[in-house]
This record gives sequence, C-alpha cells and structure tokens, in this order.
Amino acid sequence: MHKFWKYRVDHVLFWLATVGFHMYTRRELLATAGWEQFILEIVIRNGLLAVMIYTHLLILIPRLAQRQRIGIYAIAVIGVVVLYAFAKNSHDVYLYNHVQDVVSKSFFDNTYYNISIGIFYLAFSIALHLSKEWYIQRKRLQQIEIEKLNTELEYLKSQINPHFVFNSINTIFFQIDKQNTAARETLSRFSEMLRYQLYECNGKDIPIERELTYLKNYIELQRLRKDDNYIITFHCDEKVKNFDIAPLLMIVFVENAFKHVSNYSDRNNEITISLQRSDSVFTLKVMNTKDSHVNGISVGGIGLRNVKRRLDLLYNGSHTLNILDNHEMYRVELSIGLGERSITHPPVAGSSRSSQLKAQS
Repeated sequence: MHKFWKYRVDHVLFWLATVGFHMYTRRELLATAGWEQFILEIVIRNGLLAVMIYTHLLILIPRLAQRQRIGIYAIAVIGVVVLYAFAKNSHDVYLYNHVQDVVSKSFFDNTYYNISIGIFYLAFSIALHLSKEWYIQRKRLQQIEIEKLNTELEYLKSQINPHFVFNSINTIFFQIDKQNTAARETLSRFSEMLRYQLYECNGKDIPIERELTYLKNYIELQRLRKDDNYIITFHCDEKVKNFDIAPLLMIVFVENAFKHVSNYSDRNNEITISLQRSDSVFTLKVMNTKDSHVNGISVGGIGLRNVKRRLDLLYNGSHTLNILDNHEMYRVELSIGLGERSITHPPVAGSSRSSQLKAQS
C-alpha cells in the first residue's frame, strides 16, 4: 500500500471520476429501487473494481510482470477480470430479480457487459500506472544525468589543479634572493594563478574580473619568455565586467595561441587576444600567426578537449565556437550567451596591479 499513499492524488482523482460517472449512469435506481439500493450498487460495483485494480497494481505487476513471469501474469489478469464479472453478476441477479423485480435475469445475462467493464477499467488503470512510472523514470534519469555531468565536470577540472606545484612554489619563493625582485614578481604571479585554480575555481561560476586577472597574469608571464620579435596584443572592452562565467574556459585558447605561435626570424610573430561584450553576449577572440610549413595545429590535447566538453555541458545551446586554421594563421572565436548570469560584484582585490597590463602594438 506504500505506492498508494505516496501517489494518492492521482488515485483520488481517478476514483472521483469513476464513481461520479457510475452514479450518473445508474441514477434511475433512485426511482425504481430507492436510495439504499442505489448506494449499495455504487459501493459494490466500485468496491469490486477497486479489489480488481489494486490486486493487479500491487500484486500481479510487481510479483509476476516485473519478474518476467508473463504466462502466469496473463492467466492471473484473466482470472481477476472473470472473478469481478462473476461477483458483479451475483449482485445484478439480486438487484433485478429481488429488488426491482421488473425483468427476470439469469446469472450469465450481464457477463459480457461486466467483463467488458472490468477490462476497460483494468486497461485504463494500467495506462495511468505506466504513465506515472514513465514520469518517475524520466525524473530519475534526469537526476542521474545531472549527477553524472557534475561528476564529469569535477573530474575535468581536477585535471588542471596542480596542488603539488603550488606547494613547491612557496618553498622556491623564499629561496630566491630578496634583491632579485623580477624573479620574485614572476613567481608571485605564477603563485597567484595557481591559487586561483586551487581555491577559487571550485564553484560553477566565477566573477569575470577574477578570470581576467588570471588571464592577464598568464599573458604577462608569457611576455617574459618572448623576445622583441613577438607582438602580443591584449584588448579588453570596458563592458566586460559584472557577470559570471565558468572558470578556466578562456585560458585554454590563450595557451594554445602561445604554444603554436609562429617563430619567424624575418618578420613579426603575432598573438592577438580580444574580449568584448555586446548586450548579453560575451566574445573571446584569439589569433596567432603560425609557421606556413605547418599543415595544421594539433588540437587533440587534453586542454582543448576538456574545454570543448565543458562548453557543451555548461553552455549547451547558448554558445558558439568557431575555429579557423589556415597556412599562416590560427583564429578562435568563442561567444557565450550570458542570459541571467549578469550580476554586480564588488571590486576585486588586487586587480589594480593586473589592470596595468598594457596592450602592445
């Protein structure tokens, strides 16, 4: 009976409709047999239907149908319908022959009608039961899918959390001579990046200001590794603020640009990074020159696969990712619909130093 009480609302509605319709169709008994027989007819007929239906739902389905005992289940269903019809036949004989005494009826006169009624209501109850089970299973599958996606996201993010490196950086920092301010500043930036990954990227979203600080630190570190033959241009529109974004999405495309940038000696090598916001759409554009003899940039690394999968999970249907790869240039354009994500955040601590990062032309 647990299922009955757990999902009693649909049962109540079902029986209100069934009993109400039966009372309407048998209202002539009020004139020919009186209130007592009218109520007795309603109680006996619907009571027998209830016994048949709940025997099927609570006993036959779980013990026979769900255990794949189809033959026995079919025989049992026929049996409960026949028992209902015979029990109702007995009451019909009493009602017509002893109460109304209008037309004499034998025991089997209403057999076909009562069997058809039993089959109809049994089939109707099965349809309702299957519809409810389908809905429950659908909700369960959705919940499982959500849990699966959350687990997958946590796994994907864990692949880029270098805990051991962060702990080592702290030791190295204090071993550097205090007079070597450039090395300490570089290591401090790197430490800040790792701290962001480890302790601030645990949620689904992160303020765009924090993501920008991380991105700028990375670009500044990469500048130190490049000579004057590299032109690194970074532009961030002033509208790129006051909204949340999934963490560590942009860095993969920027890393890819620095990894595969060209190495010309007779002309400039370029990397251009642009962030823009137009109404409710945030756009990241990353372009880098590449060596003309390279027949295509390898994009099979775990970083790019990781971010593509995360984009599908987090922004499915609200993002576009276009990649252009030709002989001399590699370009990525990512657009994300912000929707209701835009919020107002307080100024991010420590952002003033990062904001000093200037675009080079």
